[in-house]
Amino acid sequence: MEFKKTKLGVIPSNWEVKPIKEIAETVTDYVANGSFASLAKNVTYKNEEDVAVLIRLVDYNNRFQGGFVFIDEHAYQFLAKSKLFGDEIIISNVGANVGTVFRCPKLPYKMSLAPNSIMVKFNGNNDFYFHWLRSYNGQQMLKSIVTGSAQPKFNKTNFKEMLAPVPPLEEQQKIAAILSALDEKIATNRAINENLERQAQAFFQELFVDNADPEWAIGTINDLGAVVGGSTPSKAKPEYYTETGIAWITPKDLSVNKSKFISHGENDITELGLKNSSATIMPEGTVLFSSRAPIGYIAVAAGEVATNQGFKSIVPKPEIGTAFVYYFLKHNLPIIEGMASGSTFKEVSGSTMKGVPAVIPDTDTIARFNDFCSPIFAQQRILEEQNHSLAALRDNLLPKLMSGEIDVSAVQL
Repeated sequence: MEFKKTKLGVIPSNWEVKPIKEIAETVTDYVANGSFASLAKNVTYKNEEDVAVLIRLVDYNNRFQGGFVFIDEHAYQFLAKSKLFGDEIIISNVGANVGTVFRCPKLPYKMSLAPNSIMVKFNGNNDFYFHWLRSYNGQQMLKSIVTGSAQPKFNKTNFKEMLAPVPPLEEQQKIAAILSALDEKIATNRAINENLERQAQAFFQELFVDNADPEWAIGTINDLGAVVGGSTPSKAKPEYYTETGIAWITPKDLSVNKSKFISHGENDITELGLKNSSATIMPEGTVLFSSRAPIGYIAVAAGEVATNQGFKSIVPKPEIGTAFVYYFLKHNLPIIEGMASGSTFKEVSGSTMKGVPAVIPDTDTIARFNDFCSPIFAQQRILEEQNHSLAALRDNLLPKLMSGEIDVSAVQL
């Protein structure tokens, strides 16, 4: 295969480079529908269910699981230039997460594009350009058109002028097929896990809420397990941190890792870092609970871990078990959030966490629940580990496919 130098770097000689405006069928955004005054007059956001959903970055981050903002039929028709029907490419173009690329889902509602995003549909293979925009090269091109530091952003006009590679359509299709197959497997695994999660939550509701025994004891979280805080070793001491050491988790790690189980965060700490801080190693099966910034990230330790001070985690008593504590925290999250205090930001203190009221079911009922959840947790963990491997493979292939380093011309679809 022969290559050539371009403004996008070295690419196969049979690929072209063109601005987005020449290869896109549609590029639009919320403000394409009218002036700010007319938008304010004709569009009212609603929390209660209505005709259409505004698709936002926050919905993508929540995996479109609810908490939507709705608009009525009049607003939906007024926003005619930014209607969505599913599978469109959406790019966040304002704010800290500028450049985030995602696909519009297919929801049981009419849909419209929210502010602070751009929607694009390409004349070529839309899947190819979705993957290219998420690749390192695509992200670098998006960064090149971003302006502003306090409020990073890029506009529709600059996006249309941005350069992109144009392989022959057959190669676009082959590259997209390889990457989409991995994405589809990841999505299938995720859907299985979500179904398993619904089963476990429903059984918790049935046993411990709908059919709670009035004879069960009343206690606190402290009766379910040990409440353990965390600490941050001094950032001024590089010797306290390492790439492979003691797993050390922060709330940011849980915001990035949407999985139920977590084994490592962005940084590990060393034995020296552990010794010179108040961090504590907790065993596998500990239920991690972020107690500030924000309150309520919940995950299960897949191995021994320590955390920073943003957690009040629970090491379950053996007779209570991880599953019961995990779903207890999920079910009672609104109560725990209501007990938080603080003026600058809300936080759940250690003493507050220990005092959260808890009904203590009999050991037979807890054992019945844990026996039900044990194979569910095992299967969810297997599928999450598969997804981590599949995502790593996809992310390794992505730049090589998008640069033409891997020749797909001989691939048979």
